[in-house]
Amino acid sequence: MVRLFGAIAAIIIAGAALGWYLISPVTRDTAALENLTGDKSNGEMIFWASGCASCHMAPGAKGVDQLVLAGGLAMPTQFGTFYAPNISSDPEQGIGGWSIATFAHALQDGVTPEGEHEYPAMPYVAFAKMTPQDLVDLKAFIDSLPASTIPNVEHDLKFPFNMRWTLGVWKLFAGNSDYVLTGDLTPEVTRGRYIAEALAHCGECHTPRDALGGLKRSAWLGGAAIDNGKSKVPNITPAELDWSEADILTYLTTGATPDFDFVGGAMTHVVENMGHLPQSDVKAIVAYLKAVPAVH
Repeated sequence: MVRLFGAIAAIIIAGAALGWYLISPVTRDTAALENLTGDKSNGEMIFWASGCASCHMAPGAKGVDQLVLAGGLAMPTQFGTFYAPNISSDPEQGIGGWSIATFAHALQDGVTPEGEHEYPAMPYVAFAKMTPQDLVDLKAFIDSLPASTIPNVEHDLKFPFNMRWTLGVWKLFAGNSDYVLTGDLTPEVTRGRYIAEALAHCGECHTPRDALGGLKRSAWLGGAAIDNGKSKVPNITPAELDWSEADILTYLTTGATPDFDFVGGAMTHVVENMGHLPQSDVKAIVAYLKAVPAVH
């Protein structure tokens, strides 16, 4: 009987240890980042490609006020409402006081400065593919922007999604940060893949999600629902997006469609962001969209 109880206790302890290991935040080694110097000029390009202002500016901000990254944008989902945080250069309310290691852990590992899991409303699964130099450059540019003392708004989430430890399990099942498009790619398509899958995180809106909120990689860019199911985002694979490369380029740079309509909704910000990029990068995105597998 003593041996039986001992075996049961050992199993319980081992199970608890395994469970703790599975839900504990994991961060990458950032030693290599410490020796890099940030280039604000390139950081600005990364900033626009990544759409940072689109989510983190104050709701309704216009013009130069879009560079005040005060946060506050509400993002309703089936799990509750997420609110974009202040990521301005303010050292107290923003991220101005963060080290580059803290920045990398938040942006690429989904781990807060307090060592807790971040919610994937911040697309760290995509940003995990960002190169070390681009990461350092982005931080340098954000640090050069105006500070805001506006405090963050707490997420309003349903049970059990309001318990951050559950995100450790989510990361195991939905945290695949590998590239979706693989194979022998041309340099232009490779560049487009980096911008679309890592920086611009196009899949976050254009890819359907499973019951856990993870992206269905088998239906990459095949269209999805947003705003808690109230709006639809189109399929932008070759199965549905049959525009010519010239038409897609015109749309991404001017917002004009081939049928004489204009961009609306969240894509308005995307087009504005694309306008800050070199045309070669936008052309690379177009080449990538033509190369992704068709989703019917």
